[in-house]
Amino acid sequence: MAFEQDIERVFAEAGAIKERVAELGDKITRDYAGREITMIGLLTGAVTFMADLARQIRLPVYYEFMSVSSYGQSSVSSGQITVKKDVGRDVAGRHIILVDDIADTGLTLNYTATKLAGRKPASLKICAFLDKPARRETALSVDYTGFTAPDEFLVGYGLDYAQKYRNLPYVGILKKSVYNKP
Repeated sequence: MAFEQDIERVFAEAGAIKERVAELGDKITRDYAGREITMIGLLTGAVTFMADLARQIRLPVYYEFMSVSSYGQSSVSSGQITVKKDVGRDVAGRHIILVDDIADTGLTLNYTATKLAGRKPASLKICAFLDKPARRETALSVDYTGFTAPDEFLVGYGLDYAQKYRNLPYVGILKKSVYNKP
């Protein structure tokens, strides 16, 4: 790909991602045996992970999406949460798994989980492809984690910088020279 020269090094290879997503799907299938799940993906970063994960779950899975942002075009969270798109169905009484690409500061996931919990789901769990606890600014419990991530700027497999790099089949560490431009 034309922009792979922007990657300092690979954090998670495509094969390791596929294996870990299958493991998460198996765990969720066991944890929710006999129940239906509503997965709520946070757009746009969670789409790749959520689609792969849903195919690994051997239970009925409903899809919903929300668009919630605290980054905009920046490489640093603004702390200001904006809901651009809410779910399209009532989640009361449903088993919800909130899916995101990365649990970073925790502000967006905490805000969204609190908002959804107020709608009285039967259960609510958080699933993040990457968990970056070093950046946490609020208490957040991630129930299902793909990988614990270093405190680096990561792109690929849904994660982006300025809407680029999402389509990389692996997760790479973005060179500082790409996002630290004057």
